[in-house]
Amino acid sequence: MNSIFSEPKFVPLEFQKIETEEQIKRAEKFYENLNRRRTVREFSSEEVPLKIVEKAILTAGTAPSGANMQPWRFVVVQDKEIKRKIRIAAEKEEYESYHGRMSEKWLRRLAILGTDEHKPFLEIAPILIVVFRINSITENGETEPTYYSQESVGIAVGILLAALHNAGLVTLTHTPSPMRFLQEILNRPKNEIPFVLIPSGFPATNAIVPDIKRKPLAEIMEII
Repeated sequence: MNSIFSEPKFVPLEFQKIETEEQIKRAEKFYENLNRRRTVREFSSEEVPLKIVEKAILTAGTAPSGANMQPWRFVVVQDKEIKRKIRIAAEKEEYESYHGRMSEKWLRRLAILGTDEHKPFLEIAPILIVVFRINSITENGETEPTYYSQESVGIAVGILLAALHNAGLVTLTHTPSPMRFLQEILNRPKNEIPFVLIPSGFPATNAIVPDIKRKPLAEIMEII
């Protein structure tokens, strides 16, 4: 009997076992590198080699995804006029958030970060990476949802941030709400939903960041 499903194809796994001591060294080195990653709001306008960004996005594209549908699109914005349009639209939404949408508890949490509705980094940073979540695809005239797209894109963004940091760049995860204006300004199709806006580049000279601490291992891991 003929099946309506494609037959799966498999290839040998490329895997090289590493000695335990080397594994631990790699884990420690990777942690030490990523532990230096900080969210930065003060950028230099110095240009970033596009090759670095391309490799970081390729790295993000290695993320696992539901049914291997890879439901992500990374739009790299370098054009100054488009960046300005994005800033104007983002600041409009952020003003509404800081002056009515956000609860007092939320604003109290943000106070220690020193943030407000002003987002100059959206113009100063040499590149903006706008990540879109593809929520459906159309093939052979039929439309189908992408499965676990929210989780899949979230994992890809985490890998992207690590890849950019590893390459010597700084980043910011910016999520003005709502973000529909990104879809309009960048002329994206209806099935691409804005997920996060990531300014990236080099830090400004003498850039500063909030004095915050990360939770210790005992607070984020349990062994059962």
